[in-house]
Amino acid sequence: MGIEILILLAGFGLLLGGGDALVRGASAFAKKMGISPLVVGMTVVAFGTSAPELAINTMAAIRKSSTISFGNIVGSNIANIGLILGISALLKPLAIDSTVIKREIPMMLLASLAAIIMGFDSIFRQAPNTYDLSDGLIFLLFFCVFLYYTASDIFKPRQSDQLVTEVQEATAATPFRDKTAWQIILIIGGLSALIGGGNLTVDAAVEIATLIGIPEAVIGLTIIAVGTSLPELVTSLVATWRGQTSLAIGNVVGSNIFNILFILGTCSIITPVIIPQGGLTDLLVMGIFALILLPFSITDKGRIMRWEGLFLVLSYLGYTAWLIIGR
Repeated sequence: MGIEILILLAGFGLLLGGGDALVRGASAFAKKMGISPLVVGMTVVAFGTSAPELAINTMAAIRKSSTISFGNIVGSNIANIGLILGISALLKPLAIDSTVIKREIPMMLLASLAAIIMGFDSIFRQAPNTYDLSDGLIFLLFFCVFLYYTASDIFKPRQSDQLVTEVQEATAATPFRDKTAWQIILIIGGLSALIGGGNLTVDAAVEIATLIGIPEAVIGLTIIAVGTSLPELVTSLVATWRGQTSLAIGNVVGSNIFNILFILGTCSIITPVIIPQGGLTDLLVMGIFALILLPFSITDKGRIMRWEGLFLVLSYLGYTAWLIIGR
């Protein structure tokens, strides 16, 4: 099984490197084309770090390994809150701007609720629990609404918005080359690495699950979920260390919205995403983590404290242990 683990690690490396190259090239090219740095920053920070999840889940859907897609999407969302925000809060209490509380977190809760309701087909439609074409279209419709709502809110005149300020600062600090040819090379190279990394990771994950004898969904919920969440972890820890705590939580919440509405929606259109045995419980756990974030963000003067970060990390570790032992 050693070769499969090496292939999995190589796949992760291509995903992370490809995602970084694509984000840098696309953001630099967009700036050169005259697109607002704020718009670029919101796109890069909120959605750019989800490129590995998009690559893996699209490949898994094309290869009819939809349980990996389900496990990776749900597992990444749980890891983003339980592990990444938890560790970030342990590093430094996270002061959250009202924009995140009023706009981003409610949208994440709505997306999570939609995923839970549409996942319970056995109750609401007396059918197998599956995300099908109609579910995918609804997710993408919600995603378009989210983009419109976010864009319109960004351009409203405001006296002070900490999240917007931090995004502008982070975008301005991002190094990139001025030559268009180099930017195109980064974009093409990043996309190629994402495709190759997605293929390697899915192949290795399926092989490891077969050799060990555990469900593909568990591999997606644990190893792949944490692996593809590394960009969010790095971005959030760096932002927290720099004191850009609104950016740290905005990155995680935006990625969770993107994972459900865009990635799960896209995968459901490519092929039905079957919810595996125990998957409904995982959906509920995802919803609970999203729900917990709301009271944590509005108490203590809008800060996630260190003890709350410890609670999130321990809860995530407990869930992961239950996954491995219980299944």
